[in-house]
Amino acid sequence: MATSPPSLLLSTTTSTNNQSQHLIHLLNEPTTITMPQLKQIHAQTLRTVNSNHPNAIFLYTNILQHYSSLTQPNLTYATRVFHHFPNPNSFMWNTLIRVYARSTNTNHKHKAMELYKTMMTMEEKTAVPDNHTFPIVLKACAYTFSLCEGKQVHAHVLKHGFESDTYICNSLVHFYATCGCLDLAEKMFYKMSERNEVSWNIMIDSYAKGGIFDTALRMFGEMQRVHDPDGYTMQSVISACAGLGALSLGLWVHAYILKKCDKNMVDDVLVNTCLVDMYCKSGELEIAKQVFESMAFRDLNAWNSMILGLAMHGEAKAALNYYVRMVKVEKIVPNSITFVGVLSACNHRGMVDEGIVHFDMMTKEYNVEPRLEHYGCLVDLFARAGRINEALNLVSEMSIKPDAVIWRSLLDACCKQYASVELSEEMAKQVFESEGSVCSSGVYVLLSKVYASACRWNDVGLLRKLMSEKGVTKEPGCSIIEIDGVVHEFFAGDTTHPKSENIYKVVTEIEEKLESIGYLPDYSGAPMVDEVNDGKLNTLRLHSERLAIAFGILNSKPDVPIRVFKNLRVCNDCHRVTKLISRIYNVEIIVRDRARFHHFKDGTCSCMDYW
Repeated sequence: MATSPPSLLLSTTTSTNNQSQHLIHLLNEPTTITMPQLKQIHAQTLRTVNSNHPNAIFLYTNILQHYSSLTQPNLTYATRVFHHFPNPNSFMWNTLIRVYARSTNTNHKHKAMELYKTMMTMEEKTAVPDNHTFPIVLKACAYTFSLCEGKQVHAHVLKHGFESDTYICNSLVHFYATCGCLDLAEKMFYKMSERNEVSWNIMIDSYAKGGIFDTALRMFGEMQRVHDPDGYTMQSVISACAGLGALSLGLWVHAYILKKCDKNMVDDVLVNTCLVDMYCKSGELEIAKQVFESMAFRDLNAWNSMILGLAMHGEAKAALNYYVRMVKVEKIVPNSITFVGVLSACNHRGMVDEGIVHFDMMTKEYNVEPRLEHYGCLVDLFARAGRINEALNLVSEMSIKPDAVIWRSLLDACCKQYASVELSEEMAKQVFESEGSVCSSGVYVLLSKVYASACRWNDVGLLRKLMSEKGVTKEPGCSIIEIDGVVHEFFAGDTTHPKSENIYKVVTEIEEKLESIGYLPDYSGAPMVDEVNDGKLNTLRLHSERLAIAFGILNSKPDVPIRVFKNLRVCNDCHRVTKLISRIYNVEIIVRDRARFHHFKDGTCSCMDYW
């Protein structure tokens, strides 16, 4: 039978002063106070210490703080303690607001903001916001994306004279950045009278997460002139390098960590996980493996990064081997992200049966609730393997509503498998309904190909007209390539590069070499607005990745792979041409498109023409 915890209290005959002093002593003990013991102290305080007693405010404040700092904070008791005291001070307000703001429950975040509003509007000003109040409330506003409320808090900061407080200003920068107002965040950042490492880290991380990688790296350069970067800085910088595909800068950052930083950062699991992710996204899979294998400790996120990286490169067997090693050898329980990596690996290799097995294992053995990403992988796996009916059956049985990505996968499969026009039209209809007024040009292009394959040219014309009326334009192809630490950007048909004349000479040279070996273009990747073959050929030859590859041939060093990163999926013709270029010029070409990595070498591609 369970026994009650030993009493911590004095007898009721002890004087109020002695009792209050004893209670304060108990609350300040370095040992952890359990919930039952805290309730004893709370009850004794209620019985023996009047709210007008000099020690009352200190006692109730400590009790409130203890309720709030439990491993699982008891919001009910904390709120009761707060409301029991007639005139809570600023510390009590801050403590209660903080415990609600730190909760993972979104409603509790809103409650924190309501408490702050109540504090500000109370007639009896027994408490006023201080330098601890504003950061708590701004954090709640950031979490709930409450831009309007956060701006009001900003006004209160100015009204109460805290515009020079670095901690509060950092909270304001974080708030604006989280709400997507990077311009306001940067304006606030540069207005600060004093900036510390946290200030710089917030801005660099915000730009990296916002996909504005070049600005993140620029700010990192500025930071180095005034502060030494820490682990948080390096994580954001590495992420920016990964997003930009700036391998040489990523290598420099890695070397910087090894040479300039202390052992704690060198061994930091988060920093190393970012390095694994960066090398995978930069096409350096072997270095990614080296970093991963050299890690002193690997958590679930590190394993997930390695599995996802291998999947992105089409290394399905290796990805599944790492998954088995993680589960069977390291005894780490996989999560939702793990299975995104496993299913993506199966998808990139067309391993339908293995994908089904792992999807069932995810739901039945590990009780992971399928999300849209998992369904999307499995639907795409079925559809690309030509098993469209099975894909449709899966969509009809999904526990959640399919999104536009899933319907677009089915439409893409219909287009490639030459499915009926009626089925393709239904898939397109579902995409339109899912995306609404923000529908991208991709669905129009796919449907146009379906109509063109069926020789329904009138429908192709109507689709063009509809695009024009809705102001929908085809997303321009954009490719980037890094040479000697400088990133060069190319758009389809680009002539703005300073070396355009030389680039186009290489493009012409490539065409001549292709013709000499009997190459014939595949026009399926040309924009649907082109009708004349010559026009289509001219469009194909000017695709952004071809210009980037030509620039790479012009400037790359011997035995150094050409690395190109493209915003769209590589078309059939460019894929075939790149294979031929790798053989003709005896060069390895690594292309990361929207879907995956392609490693071209000796006239073949790592994807084995399945993408």
